[in-house]
Amino acid sequence: MTALPASQGDARLRQIALARQSVLLDGTELTEALASAWLDRAWIMQSWRRCLALGHQPQARVAFDPVPASARANAQDAHAALLAAARPELQRLAAAIAPIRYFVLLTDAQGCVIDTAGAIDHRNRAIHAIARVGVDLSERSVGTTAIGAALGERAPVWLHRGEHFFNDTAVYSCAGAPLFGPDGACLGMIDVTGVDAPERPELKHLVAQSAQSIEDALVLARPHALRLHLAWPAGWRVAGGGEGAGLLCLDAHGQVTGANATARQMLPVLHGLAHGPLHASDLFALPWAQLFDLAQRQGEAATLPLWSGLRVQVAAQAAVDHPAPGAPATTRTGTPRSLKAVETDLIHQAVRQAGGRVADAARALGVSRATVYRRLGGSGSSRRDRAPG
Repeated sequence: MTALPASQGDARLRQIALARQSVLLDGTELTEALASAWLDRAWIMQSWRRCLALGHQPQARVAFDPVPASARANAQDAHAALLAAARPELQRLAAAIAPIRYFVLLTDAQGCVIDTAGAIDHRNRAIHAIARVGVDLSERSVGTTAIGAALGERAPVWLHRGEHFFNDTAVYSCAGAPLFGPDGACLGMIDVTGVDAPERPELKHLVAQSAQSIEDALVLARPHALRLHLAWPAGWRVAGGGEGAGLLCLDAHGQVTGANATARQMLPVLHGLAHGPLHASDLFALPWAQLFDLAQRQGEAATLPLWSGLRVQVAAQAAVDHPAPGAPATTRTGTPRSLKAVETDLIHQAVRQAGGRVADAARALGVSRATVYRRLGGSGSSRRDRAPG
């Protein structure tokens, strides 16, 4: 990674100083030239104004909260799943940014630090102030930062020096990205920070990649039977997914157990996971049991229809130690399964053997098509009943 050339770096600092003078000191709007240059930084000025509305003043001293000795244990208890998914990626990210003397922070959804990584010199007061588990780095507490901005904007951000609200925090340069759970709820954010460091705007892309890796780990940590990697047909590059691919997981009955942010962007109905369960047949316009057949293709992608009329490339992978439709009638612990569950699995298996043709599966089983549709995931006017048979 290379810093901006000295002339560009100096120009950026002058630009920031002019913006601070206009918004924070004079209370005026930016000049037309400056507003044009800051077109993609409007969210910073919005944050500055929120800080002013809270009664903060840029020249006021920032008092970083003391943290109790139990802060790390409390964070582990409250955020065990997030910490377990994030720690391997925090270490990889810390190693990548070590040569430029940046370090990593992980916060909860309120902006409180729950983990740190990298070479953190606690002899440096500016570093020690923020690199402590339990310290509150929210916008309300310490003004405009990448932490508060990423949580507020729900998007990756980059802040350099005086773009922070308080004069005291103008020593920091930081990038941040929000972290979303398998159901789409914001769990926190990941931040990389340097003290008195050259501007490194490319860190925004790096931290966003790390955020997706953590989100994928959270999705895969939930029990599931099938992993689906999604991409639009024109953009498919790597069979079985890859960087930037959508990730969607299903249980053995076709219920969605989780999805990453890319999958939610590709299939907006997945945002409904925050409000209740979703089934694969709410997403794909085909008998959902066919998705499990894709796992036999060993990562080879297939083009599948969506209810929107679009089509998407899907590669499937069966999860280890999780049963697929038609699995034996006992759980991994040997506990007998219910008769209804066994019958449902047999119907799933019959549909798969019939190549997804529900009518043929119903005839082979000696039951009605309505019965097959109900066991495939519901009845009534839902999409899963309208899957082509």
